[in-house]
Amino acid sequence: MKLVTVLLPEAYLEGLDELVRANMYPSRSSVIRSSVRDLLKKELWEKSGTRGR
Repeated sequence: MKLVTVLLPEAYLEGLDELVRANMYPSRSSVIRSSVRDLLKKELWEKSGTRGR
């Protein structure tokens, strides 16, 4: 994996932290990875017929 730095609004961070506190994800990074994967699956991979990693 590679390190990527992003700037997010405070409200987004609060939402990420809420998911972590609810034990739905182990970390902010995990939430973000899952969200990016779902977005790519929906917007790119399913439309082009390719599969993600």
